[in-house]
Amino acid sequence: MIGRELNEECGVAGIIGDPLAANLLYLGLYALQHRGQEACGIVTFNGSQQDVHIHKSFGLVVDGVTKEVLAKLPGDLGIGHVRYSTQGGKLFQNIQPFYFNSMLGPLAVAHNGNLTNSKELRDELEGNGSIFQSTSDTEIFMHLIARSKSKELHERIAEVMAKVRGAYSLVLICGGKLFAVRDPFGFRPLVLGKRGSAWVAVSETCALDLIEAEFVREVAPGEIVELKNDEAPRSFFPVAKPKQTAHCSFEPIYFARPDSRIFGAEVYEVRKQIGKFLAQETAVDADVVIAIPDSGVPMALGYAEESGLPHQIGLVRNHYVGRTFIEPAQEIRDFGVKLKLNPVNSVLAGKRVVVVDDSIVRGTTSVKILRMLRKAGAKEIHFRIGAPPITHSCYFGVDTPQRSQLLAAQKNVQQMREFIGADSLGFLSLKGLEKALHASNAKGFCFGCFNGNYPDDVFTKILPQPTDALGPGLLA
Repeated sequence: MIGRELNEECGVAGIIGDPLAANLLYLGLYALQHRGQEACGIVTFNGSQQDVHIHKSFGLVVDGVTKEVLAKLPGDLGIGHVRYSTQGGKLFQNIQPFYFNSMLGPLAVAHNGNLTNSKELRDELEGNGSIFQSTSDTEIFMHLIARSKSKELHERIAEVMAKVRGAYSLVLICGGKLFAVRDPFGFRPLVLGKRGSAWVAVSETCALDLIEAEFVREVAPGEIVELKNDEAPRSFFPVAKPKQTAHCSFEPIYFARPDSRIFGAEVYEVRKQIGKFLAQETAVDADVVIAIPDSGVPMALGYAEESGLPHQIGLVRNHYVGRTFIEPAQEIRDFGVKLKLNPVNSVLAGKRVVVVDDSIVRGTTSVKILRMLRKAGAKEIHFRIGAPPITHSCYFGVDTPQRSQLLAAQKNVQQMREFIGADSLGFLSLKGLEKALHASNAKGFCFGCFNGNYPDDVFTKILPQPTDALGPGLLA
């Protein structure tokens, strides 16, 4: 999905027991940069834990966290965060990690996810005298922890878990300890690693790989893990688990890096399986299979392998595109897409082309890409999508457009095909997606954006019931 029509939530990292904590957090956040490019931050604790060092900045990790910054972040305990805002705006005070002084001492927290009862909790807290410094739902954790009367931080966290609803993978530091916390549904990934005597908690295993930490296990849904220097972790399960987990299905489809292992499966293998089942369900006579990079590449490989068609590089991505402040004259069409992608004419000219992508959201980017492929000489374009049609918004940490802006919520498959300009359009069915996930040993997913069935029973009571969900299909 080259147009970034769905945006990642955030990435978190924490480490305890290494004097180079800030440097390792920098590398970990660098590996997690795909999860958020809006802002980044690092908090480290040194010595008595009263010595706290903080850095926050807008933009990418490589730009905001310099050698000079790292030199001012001593300590063997710290947490970091890369952000894409889902709740709260693009404000400096919303950049995480958040830090404040509590009765237990200095405390910092970084959060990946989205609380579904944040307004209710914020109104209640403000009514009882709390003063918020940000517009982020993450600050709710801080206020609830501070109001608890329990003596131990894990007990305070347990009280908070009983009150908040929605998606949260957290790293917290307080009292010389690092805590890793995951909501009972397990919406967002969170894994533990070991680097020598140091413990590490990060959103994805690709961050462990970069700092040469050994993957230990995932933080279980509903679990609080307490980590101390060179000691075995303590584990707590303070709230009742739901009947089934609700891992975000878009994590393996699109958000997570293909070299990561989340939800019990390698992302690359999941995407290849998606491509194989997509080929089984939407076979078509064609000459070549190409991908829309990057998440579509493993899916296209799986599609080509299953269909027996050759896989070629039909679109080349420019990986050095940042923000651009100078746009050409209006007559240069599709500028944004052309800035990031360019077709390989020899692969496309006169060919019947299967184009594989991970999803269609608004559809406007797809229109521009297919128009570019036509201009490059593609004889036929058969668009294949490695997910069911997105008909509903996400409320658990993915910045999804409103339903009125979701193409599949407004048009059927035939109308969508006509809108984007494909000769045929095929989506992976929900059953096919489930098979692909199970084939990679990944189980227990949320498919709310595809069928409107959200896992949080209390939350769904305040949601409008789906009335026009469109099924997957293939139309030529």
